Amino acid sequence: MRRQFKVDAEFAHSARSIHRWPCRDRHTAVVVPATGDSHRMSEPFIGTEALASGVVNRYRLNRYHRAILPNIYVDKRTAVSLRQRTVAAWLWSGRDAVIAGAAASALHGAKWVADDVPIELISAKTKPPERVITRQDRIIDGEVARIDGLPVTSVERTAFDLGRRGLIGASVARLDALARATGVKADDVLALAANHRHSRGLRQLERALALFDPGGQSPKETWLRLMLIDAGFPRPQTQIPVLGPDGYPRYFLDMGWEELMLAVEYEGAQHADQLGYDITRTDYLECVGWTHVRVAAGHRRPTIIARVEREWDRLWRPELGITPRRPAFAGPPLELGC
Repeated sequence: MRRQFKVDAEFAHSARSIHRWPCRDRHTAVVVPATGDSHRMSEPFIGTEALASGVVNRYRLNRYHRAILPNIYVDKRTAVSLRQRTVAAWLWSGRDAVIAGAAASALHGAKWVADDVPIELISAKTKPPERVITRQDRIIDGEVARIDGLPVTSVERTAFDLGRRGLIGASVARLDALARATGVKADDVLALAANHRHSRGLRQLERALALFDPGGQSPKETWLRLMLIDAGFPRPQTQIPVLGPDGYPRYFLDMGWEELMLAVEYEGAQHADQLGYDITRTDYLECVGWTHVRVAAGHRRPTIIARVEREWDRLWRPELGITPRRPAFAGPPLELGC
């Protein structure tokens, strides 16, 4: 039975903007308190350092702040974000760790990283607190970058780590997002992997690098693209331009096969102000000859494949020069919940 591609539940979260934030180096005791409320500090800080420096006393520490990690505090009113959790985990490490994994990809600008994702650190520390993962991985020169003072795995090293861990579908989705944000190339990641020949997950990494596509704009699009590949269709193109009468791109299609003029798109939640635009867009695509298969939440794998297959069989001809569809593999349906 062919293993189906899956994308894990972390990708069901909405996109979150990842902002840059001020960071202190390892010799700085604490973050400066928020202006206008001197006994409260909204950014994570080390409790013992704050007490020793006199920024807070024991009463104010316990009265106005809460520990989100051992000895790491924030203002009790703060809804802790991913960036704050990342800073907190780094402070917990003694400022000695390198931020890695999904948190690193968010720092590099990747979208679709949930606020509650585990924070991965390359660190010698053991027994991390909940939602923090420490790895004693080998890291060499050139594999660490600085983002606002924080040590973070380089883009290539981040891709190397993401591609070899977790479910293959989740790995590809994370690589899609990282590549879209940074332009990282598979060849650069493979060159880095050559320096880590004994690392785990290299076989999966090669597979993930063969499947990722910076044209994937969301985890749902990644899920749909992998479903089509898994069902035997040739790898679809992504972000296909559809030209307007002036010869410039008027619309871009999520994915499809330009030779067949067959597009497949995932439709997210639609707002009322988008309805008119979508109707105009659909009418134009039909007018210029595109066949448009639209997929939405609630559509199941067999139904999606059957719809695409019906249009593929109607449109495909040998003289078009596109690889024919190979036989589909039997297997359990891939649920939409990713």
